[in-house]
Amino acid sequence: MNDERKHLTGREIEKLLAEVKGARHEARDRCLLVMLFRHGLRVSEALALKLNAVDLDGRTLHVTRLKKGLSTTHPLRGDELRLLRAWLKVRAVMNPETTALFISERRGVLSRKTVWALMRRYGEAAELDIAAHPHMLRHACGFALADQGADTRLIQDYLGHRNIQHTVRYTATNPARFEKLWR
Repeated sequence: MNDERKHLTGREIEKLLAEVKGARHEARDRCLLVMLFRHGLRVSEALALKLNAVDLDGRTLHVTRLKKGLSTTHPLRGDELRLLRAWLKVRAVMNPETTALFISERRGVLSRKTVWALMRRYGEAAELDIAAHPHMLRHACGFALADQGADTRLIQDYLGHRNIQHTVRYTATNPARFEKLWR
């Protein structure tokens, strides 16, 4: 296995998500994995999300960053809204006493250990060539944004980095940033 790379590719994320289909906690796990990726969440940030961080009508997610990061409000796309609604419907039936967005079948806050285990399990089932862990989805977010042409400052703000040196890794290796030169 290639353990040097610290992110998953778009294709690997697709394969990972395909393995969630039919899983015991499909609604929660699919929603969680997509949110980790799309919003560049650290596991602790995802598990700290409260229900009031999600505004389905306003189509926004308030992200409270850890590690002294800059908190921001992100837009929610249609597919994310569908995943959130599906998960919230399942979650409501569970009738938890916590306001945490992501909960376990015991109705408490989901643990970091559980997220790492489910990520490893889905990664192995997807036969990825790399040992998948949750932080790879945060890095995948940064690389995906760079691949879409987002500039370093925008990625910095989106991921909540205070220091731009933590962000340049995503744009520095992207050859697409040179496309508009010498035309």
